[in-house]
Amino acid sequence: MENQEQDPKTDHGHEEAEEQAVGSELDGLDAEAGDGDGVGIELSEASPGLDELLAYLNDARDFDFGGYKRAGLARRLGKRLRALKLTSFLDYIDYLQVHPGEFSFLFNSILINATSFFRDPVAWEFVQRQVVPRLLASKKNNAPIRVWCAGCATGQEAYTAAMILADEVGLDAFTHRVKIYATDIDDDALNQARLATYSSKDVASIPPAQLQTYFERSGGREVFRKELRRSVIFGRHNLFYDAPISKIDLLLCRNTLMYFNADSQARILSSLHFALNPSGVLFLGKAEMLLTHGALFTPLDLKRRLFTKVTHNYPRPRAMLSMGANRAEDASGAQAVQLRLRAASFETSPIAQLALDAQDTLIAANEQARRVLGVTQGDVGRPFQDLSVQRKFDGLGASVQQVMLERRLVQLSAAEWHRAGEQPSFFDIAINPIMAPEGLIGVQIGLVDVTTQRRVQDELHQTTQELEAAYEELQSTSEELETTNEELQSTVEELETTNEELQSTNEELETTNEELQSTNEELQNMNEELRSRTSDLGRLNLYFESILASIRSAVIVLDLEMQVQVWSTRAQEMWGLGADEVRGKHFLSFDIGLPIELLSPAIRACINGEREFYELEIAATNRRGKSIQCTIKLSRLTQESATHGVIMLMDAGESGSAPAA
Repeated sequence: MENQEQDPKTDHGHEEAEEQAVGSELDGLDAEAGDGDGVGIELSEASPGLDELLAYLNDARDFDFGGYKRAGLARRLGKRLRALKLTSFLDYIDYLQVHPGEFSFLFNSILINATSFFRDPVAWEFVQRQVVPRLLASKKNNAPIRVWCAGCATGQEAYTAAMILADEVGLDAFTHRVKIYATDIDDDALNQARLATYSSKDVASIPPAQLQTYFERSGGREVFRKELRRSVIFGRHNLFYDAPISKIDLLLCRNTLMYFNADSQARILSSLHFALNPSGVLFLGKAEMLLTHGALFTPLDLKRRLFTKVTHNYPRPRAMLSMGANRAEDASGAQAVQLRLRAASFETSPIAQLALDAQDTLIAANEQARRVLGVTQGDVGRPFQDLSVQRKFDGLGASVQQVMLERRLVQLSAAEWHRAGEQPSFFDIAINPIMAPEGLIGVQIGLVDVTTQRRVQDELHQTTQELEAAYEELQSTSEELETTNEELQSTVEELETTNEELQSTNEELETTNEELQSTNEELQNMNEELRSRTSDLGRLNLYFESILASIRSAVIVLDLEMQVQVWSTRAQEMWGLGADEVRGKHFLSFDIGLPIELLSPAIRACINGEREFYELEIAATNRRGKSIQCTIKLSRLTQESATHGVIMLMDAGESGSAPAA
């Protein structure tokens, strides 16, 4: 594996130059949008009203730009203000209040979607030549391959990764093994990415062979192939607040971190570190480096901005559980006493305690946790998300992830635990990050049983309600206000619970929406095909009826059972029976003035293959009661040498000659 070592100081200067180049590129995009004839003002991060504008955006549209670089925000906001001929950020707040549609232009100005297919082709060539083969070599038995494209914009990089992986594993294996999760915070960009249609200019950077293999021409635009498109799932995701997608093999986050300040970058990188598999690879943009985050990532190829995950190895669970017995024997004097004291204090604590490492694995559980929560020795060493204790409390798993991301204490008050056949128990839960100089090394969970206190509170609440009911007779107005307050409080609790449920199912709904969209496209195609076939059948039937109507002879077609299949208009005029009256009925059962019993031997001879053609004349009476001499020609109806029935042509002549045998 190629791993180019470079001088950090030299490459850091290269990073600054590349970031300036990317900034110039973004300035070019801003220039294309145009500043209009804006007034000549200069707005910076120190200009009055910027904090108020950012706070207003957070309140009005729930969009927090607090983690973004203020200088970049001020620059792009200033361009928008000049286009609107506004002189201050405070004036822009007033403008947004009067013109709600401006929010769309504002977010498009801030969330610049600069991307392309095979952007930085040298780096992509290295990914295809070195990174992807290494990834595939680490997978056994055709295991799934998971890719996350964070900050995907209009989807070009997600589809670039799809083409590279499809080249390596083949089209069939790609549809079964590969899942590419493409996320962004810009809904408009995501909608465009889901369409997977691009102009000729957009696809100019795609090699011709791959363009021909993975795209189809439609309506003057290039469309990514539908069967491969199903493996690319687009969804809205906030890198700063939302939980990361886990178990990722290749993570693309190119030229996204550059918009965030140092604190925000550290928080996002911690989230990306959690998302990657131990053998996963992080692919950044040219303007981004990780020189100050060596505890999380190590360079795979620094020049091309490829990094691997640093896996932290901490004491394993069983060693921690037995430290009081084993390590104390090896230590001496005061050290042995300290080790025994630490182990004993953890083990005998009256509070149920669990310890997790940075990889969300259960490291230790004390005696109280094992007794109260049912944690066993077999659970130690397993992922916390797989344990039953994590599923016993609503929101516990999400809170642990929040602590790992935010590095701060999270508390759950009176978390409810339902036991089969028993009354529910309640626990106050404190989830605390365990920090070391190199960063987060684990999480400690403490659970205090507050069931007795909760039941006392419930009894007190019931008594209070009885007192309030008695007091209602004296002060009805006050009681109505108190009742309303209780209802509002109950509604808030229900909304909080609903919010937790909605947050946990949000990703599933987005995935379902992607699948429904694909299914809808398939149904539309099937509907168009069915409509086309129905139209063809109608034209064919009309053509067939026209042929029958143009034949002067009466045409009758019988199947092998002598049931009528075709009864032409001339046959109806001759014998007085309509097609609807005779179709599907036995021909020998008709009473139409034609001695049908004389035809039976000839018909059977044709059906049995004894004769290919039969012609005879029979005296008959037509529907008007007029005697006619009917000439009848019978032909065997065949297809691929097989007999399917008989075709009869009947012509009416003048009566006079004797019937032929």
